[in-house]
Amino acid sequence: MGEPLFLAQKEQADVIYISSDIDFYEEMSKRVMQKIENYTKIVEKYSIDEAFVDLTGLRGLYHKSYEKIAKMIRNDIYNELKIPVSIGISATKTLAKFACEKAKLKDSGIYFIKPKNITKELENVNVDEIWGIGKNTCALLNKFGVYKVSEFVSLTDSFLRKYFNKRSIEMKEELKGNIIYKVTNVTKTPKSIQKTCSFPQFTNDVNYIKNCLNFHIHRACRKLRELNMLSEIVTIVLKKKDYTLIKKKYYLNNETDWEFHISNIIIKLFDEIYNPNVLYRSCGVILSGLKLNTSRQLSFFSLNQNTDKIKKLENCIDSLNIKHGKYTLRPGFIFTNIQNKKFLQI
Repeated sequence: MGEPLFLAQKEQADVIYISSDIDFYEEMSKRVMQKIENYTKIVEKYSIDEAFVDLTGLRGLYHKSYEKIAKMIRNDIYNELKIPVSIGISATKTLAKFACEKAKLKDSGIYFIKPKNITKELENVNVDEIWGIGKNTCALLNKFGVYKVSEFVSLTDSFLRKYFNKRSIEMKEELKGNIIYKVTNVTKTPKSIQKTCSFPQFTNDVNYIKNCLNFHIHRACRKLRELNMLSEIVTIVLKKKDYTLIKKKYYLNNETDWEFHISNIIIKLFDEIYNPNVLYRSCGVILSGLKLNTSRQLSFFSLNQNTDKIKKLENCIDSLNIKHGKYTLRPGFIFTNIQNKKFLQI
């Protein structure tokens, strides 16, 4: 993970390498989450490919055991989306996460750690196998002679409070089957939106890089509008062939989600930092200083008479893309082959 592609291809020449398609992954993730939400609305989306689900009360609703409910959800996702998923079931989020890792080794894709079996399941498990116990914590535990989870849960609260922190006590309770971290479906708003991607090959082609930047802006602004948020800080990111990172930030006079305006700013920043004698490996944009689009601070000098027209155009573009696909309608400053991720200047 994280190894440059050219090195991986040298070391593993027989491997089939597939270009990533983040938009497709996000779309499939969304559809998987929607399938889960058909069974319960208490779904905590932990990452693009992980979620915690509260099954409390569903046994009575579906007249099935937790394992059969999990199998029903798993089959539903596979039959509809052809995606095999692993499901771990237990009394707490920490135990369910551990059970999910064990489920990956099962043909059924499901593993259930029952409350009465918790002690036996964790008997010979190393502390570094537990979600939430990082390298530093693990190293410190080892210094005190603690290597197994069974040894960790036997530590006193006073000892953990003295040498570790409150979270270590919470982790101990979770591993004993006592719920500390509840599953919550409250969506946290992000502090920033970053869209970036490596080029298929190193380049210093001005038009190509600008097109890539505009494509990232289009994706970032679409995400911004999905969240009903505005950005007041835009940042351009260029990475050289030697991995040197170049960033330039710009503070907007008025927060916005309008990609044409953001594009004008980003391209100006690009012209300031671009070096034709340098080869670049990737580019990207970051939208930060995010605010909910509930109220907009207007400038006395801004041309606000166009705001309503811009909003109507944004809504029109987004509505068509939601109905017919993300890139059915897009700004004229980009033209992309979405399948091959090739960018053309028009």
